[in-house]
Amino acid sequence: MESYPAIEDHGLIGDLQTAALVTCDGTVDWFCAPRFDSPSIFAALLDKEKGGYFRIAPDEVKYVTKQLYLPGTPILITRFISADGVAEVMDFMPVTGERATESHRLVRIVNMVRGSMRFRVECRPRFDYARERHELERHRNGYVFRGRTASLTFHPVDPVRRLISQTGDVRLDNGDLVAYGTLNEGDTGGVVLETGGTEPRIISPDEVQGMFEWTRDYWRRWVERSRYTGRWREMVERSAITLKLMTYAPTGAMIAAPTAALPELVGGTRNWDYRYTWVRDTSFSVHALLGLGFTEEVSRYMDWLDERIREAGDHQDPLKIMYRVDGSSDLHEEVLDHLEGYRGSRPVRIGNGAADQLQLDIHGEALYAMHLADEQGIRVSHQVWKSTVRMIDWLCHNWDQRDAGIWESRHHPRNYTFGRVMSWVALDRAIRLATRTGRPGDMSCWTEQRNRIYNQVMARGYHRERGSFVQAYDENVLDAALLAMPAVGFITPSDPLWKSTLASIERDLVSDSLVHRYDPVHSPDGLPGHEGTFNMCTFWYVEALARTGRLDDARLTFEKMFTFSNHLGLYAEEIAATGEQIGNYPQAFSHLSLINSALALNDLLDAEADARRRQ
Repeated sequence: MESYPAIEDHGLIGDLQTAALVTCDGTVDWFCAPRFDSPSIFAALLDKEKGGYFRIAPDEVKYVTKQLYLPGTPILITRFISADGVAEVMDFMPVTGERATESHRLVRIVNMVRGSMRFRVECRPRFDYARERHELERHRNGYVFRGRTASLTFHPVDPVRRLISQTGDVRLDNGDLVAYGTLNEGDTGGVVLETGGTEPRIISPDEVQGMFEWTRDYWRRWVERSRYTGRWREMVERSAITLKLMTYAPTGAMIAAPTAALPELVGGTRNWDYRYTWVRDTSFSVHALLGLGFTEEVSRYMDWLDERIREAGDHQDPLKIMYRVDGSSDLHEEVLDHLEGYRGSRPVRIGNGAADQLQLDIHGEALYAMHLADEQGIRVSHQVWKSTVRMIDWLCHNWDQRDAGIWESRHHPRNYTFGRVMSWVALDRAIRLATRTGRPGDMSCWTEQRNRIYNQVMARGYHRERGSFVQAYDENVLDAALLAMPAVGFITPSDPLWKSTLASIERDLVSDSLVHRYDPVHSPDGLPGHEGTFNMCTFWYVEALARTGRLDDARLTFEKMFTFSNHLGLYAEEIAATGEQIGNYPQAFSHLSLINSALALNDLLDAEADARRRQ
């Protein structure tokens, strides 16, 4: 690879156990297997020289590229357009199902639409984050890249001669495969890469067509289950597909993003591994998925969350903030010194050291999700409720302490207002659940502590001189996380205290409708440098504007955000001052908050239209 593509110049494909990124020029530059959090096979996204990649693109032809998804699916089409012809590379991964497997297939089909083109095929895997050497084995019907701990099988698609031939223009380049082939109008060629140590074979066009049709039909049937018929349907649908792509089917857990170490500032050090399940992120997704009608996905996640609550409650411990997709919690953080990082953004981290932080807000998000699910008939078992009671009892005695906060500060712990607000949510939703279902709980203690939290936040979380709720007690720093306060019911949108808070956030954290999480200059987080605006906070801002009655402002801000998505409707974590996307990509927080904002804003606009008609 000659240079690093922009983060937003990628499409995402996946099979509900792992995923890959494909650039606009037909390069797979990120792929981990057999799970999202497994070591990488291709990681040129983090080191263009050492990371490894798989590219199919025209050779020595001047061309432009266009990229789109097959409607209603995550099947990615990359179009190469030149004076000599038009070709398409179609990339997808057949869905693997709910049983964990070592075998994952990445299908790449090339169709020559018009004219002719000579193609170059380069397959250069680098197993275990480019820490493991491999050998290339030549077989009668294909190739195997074999490393010490993993292997990758290269299955040509028949007719082989149209793209890659055993006897044609193929060379083995120090363990890598480089091949050339010319396609004429109407020709089709392709490759299926497969993990798991299978024997190479030539795959027939009928078999590939079957993979394609099955994958297409699976996704279209899934999308048709959505009951969303409001405004912005295309963006909502694409966000829903993206969230589904980031869900690990065997457990129902959703990862925060399929990538690791993409920087929040290019050249900076804020480079984290997001290939894990945050209780916060996935719990917030419950509202989005239920709003679209995807109750099966919510039920699967609640089963996963119930197990985590049982583990915490049975040991009278707080919830951990993140886990691996299988529910394990060993996320040891290490630095890959041999990789230069995206555009020189070092260090490259895998694992996540924040996993052992105390973040009190997690309990609020978990009970918020449990309460919403219960309203839709997705109810916890007796045993899970007993564990929930123990967890809430723990919170009753431990909410009033310093923690690391929602933004996972690696500075000293503080009395974060958002953590107190979400602790109030945890107790409030536990009380509602117990009351509605008639289940036992220490209601007097829960109610007393819920009320104590509320009074404390009002007394210490609101800065009178600033006229705003603030990030932490006894400080005057703003925090965009507090935009969620009306949505979770802690304060009414019409309350003067809330309106003045919103005005303060707009004045100090909003820039051309985009929202910063906080100002690290005035709120040290233990890390050097700065970051971009945070997409989730911008979508929270949209919802806050809408709930406050500023529907025109909310709609304009919402639709401005569409201009910052990439060409496929995908969002990373943040937007840089240059307008480019930064941070891990695509980001579940961004897409679930887009859906929640669309749901809330659409309902309020409909209500306003109905009111006008009645006048």
